[in-house]
Amino acid sequence: MFTLTRPDGYLLSTDPDRLDLDRVHHWLSTDAYWALGRDRDTVGRAFAGSIGFGVYRPGDGRQVAVARVVTDRATFAWLCDVYVDPAERGRGLGTWLAGAARDHLAEMGVRRIVLATEDAHGVYAKIGFALVEPDRWMKWTAPVTQLTGKEQSAGSPLTVEA
Repeated sequence: MFTLTRPDGYLLSTDPDRLDLDRVHHWLSTDAYWALGRDRDTVGRAFAGSIGFGVYRPGDGRQVAVARVVTDRATFAWLCDVYVDPAERGRGLGTWLAGAARDHLAEMGVRRIVLATEDAHGVYAKIGFALVEPDRWMKWTAPVTQLTGKEQSAGSPLTVEA
């Protein structure tokens, strides 16, 4: 478990028991463009399989920010679900959170961290993130049905033989 405290008293922790996943679910599913409508079960499973970073307010200890890192803890990490409560924005918490996550991963030996953003390039550039080469990186995204929003199979249906 990793903890860090800012001089103004904000605390960062990777203690999974401390994360308020109901609050995180609310933030992500209602206000984060990349996770609108994400259900509570998916948020829980995503954080269970990742390193969660929570930021807690001085005084009352209420969670005010979150980030999630998907990683092998050796060579590669994906920084995602970075969110700061709107009432706490403007205090540098997002930059501090992302920088602390970057440093914690670097201490593990991770040498490549990726992330995706539509609107916070400047936040991440402050701590050393740069645009990637577009002709080098590839992605696959599961198709989504227009009717239900559920993922579809990309190939033939799976069958199980007894």
